[in-house]
Amino acid sequence: MLRKIRISLAAVTFICITWLFIDFTGTAHGISWINWMPKMQLLEAILALNVVALVFLVVMTLVFGRIYCSIICPLGIMQDIFGWIGKKAKKNRYTFSKAISWLRYTMLGVMIVAIVAGIGSIVQLLAPYSAFGRIATTLLQPLYKMGNNVLAAISVNYDNYAFYHTETGIPNVTIVLIIASVTLVVLAFLAWRNGRTYCNTICPVGTVLSFLSRFSWMKIHFNADKCKNCSLCTKNCKAACIDFKNHQVDYSRCVVCGDCIDICKFGALEYSRKSIESNNSPEPKEPIDPSKRSFLLASAMVATAAFAQEDKMTDGGLAEIEDKVAPERQTPLTPPGSLSAANMAKKCTGCQLCVSECPNQVLRPGTNWLSIMQPTMSYELGYCRPECTRCSDVCPAGAIKPIKKEEKSSIQIGHAVWVKKNCIPLTDGVSCGNCARHCPVGAIEMVPSDPKDEKSLKIPVVNEARCIGCGACENLCPARPFSAIYVEGHEVHKEI
Repeated sequence: MLRKIRISLAAVTFICITWLFIDFTGTAHGISWINWMPKMQLLEAILALNVVALVFLVVMTLVFGRIYCSIICPLGIMQDIFGWIGKKAKKNRYTFSKAISWLRYTMLGVMIVAIVAGIGSIVQLLAPYSAFGRIATTLLQPLYKMGNNVLAAISVNYDNYAFYHTETGIPNVTIVLIIASVTLVVLAFLAWRNGRTYCNTICPVGTVLSFLSRFSWMKIHFNADKCKNCSLCTKNCKAACIDFKNHQVDYSRCVVCGDCIDICKFGALEYSRKSIESNNSPEPKEPIDPSKRSFLLASAMVATAAFAQEDKMTDGGLAEIEDKVAPERQTPLTPPGSLSAANMAKKCTGCQLCVSECPNQVLRPGTNWLSIMQPTMSYELGYCRPECTRCSDVCPAGAIKPIKKEEKSSIQIGHAVWVKKNCIPLTDGVSCGNCARHCPVGAIEMVPSDPKDEKSLKIPVVNEARCIGCGACENLCPARPFSAIYVEGHEVHKEI
């Protein structure tokens, strides 16, 4: 029963979080209890100072053990899938091994130093949720979009417009794609061969939880009187934490998957509150109702829905604009709600959820090596629409703080800069004014190019105090390949 409950809850978590990453329509984002799942990830909850989630995760671990790794962490669930495939190829493939404590604590120390020092690239490489996010966004989402485009091409022939064509690629994704591919191959190999090697040697989140799981109320216990030392429990333990010879379980590594209980033919393993004392002449004991344990374990996960908040779905998208080239910005743009470049570098784990959720393809992975997987903004494919707050709604780590739609129009993330040599009225001798017409805050005014001639072609003038840096002017400028107006970012955002 324990194993079945674990698999059921893990399947729900894995499917929902994966859908949240690959869905470009905002449908998954609009379901509040699915949108809450990323906020229940431990590292993201710590960075966001999400007290409710932290208290829940701590209490859950102290009561049930490291079930977080089996039913909440999508990377852990993905490793279980690869491990299951490995067991199909060769049964009873695992062995007991002692914990490599020095490596676990070293990786945890590296993570803590990287967070304090603001070295985002190291945090992003070690964070388990971020690793899964890169895999889902860069490897799975393009496949999902291609499938959608196939359905769109078919349905339009039948005058059905339930599907619409969307771009399958993400700009600046090459290096992230390489990192995601290498991560997937390495994790798949380790999980296929040795089960939870990554979780118990590298993952800093697993190491933090290992401190708490030692003191959990519910644990896997041996009944030495029933054990026949057949070693099946050890050979099927993906965490390599069961020493059948000494009838011991390393609770710091046990992820309470239930495989050992399921495989034991003699009922020598139980998930209970206290250890089972050996007795050569055992007296009848009150049977323990496994349904109660199952109910408690299921309740721990179902309770997360109680913390869910209602989120409104925002959809958008612009017509494709070809041949735009990103300008070289002296200061990169960060999304409204991120407060500053420093806050972004300190708290962002590079999970790519905001990138995958951006309806206008404004967000994409950065190219700075210190924060190479953290999102930055550019406006070749769209602009940051004032009514869209999706990235701030989905960010689980507090790198992009939640903002309301009415607040967004007053947040200045940058200001527009006019480039005279690219402006069409001056280069082609025709009137334009696209930038001024489409500025949502009226920060651009068209004035005569010749102050002495009121009838001369008009050129834009930017009111920097009023501009919010949304990029509508840059995106809709007809100049090619470089826009005649672009947005320069601000290190610290302002309210106007």
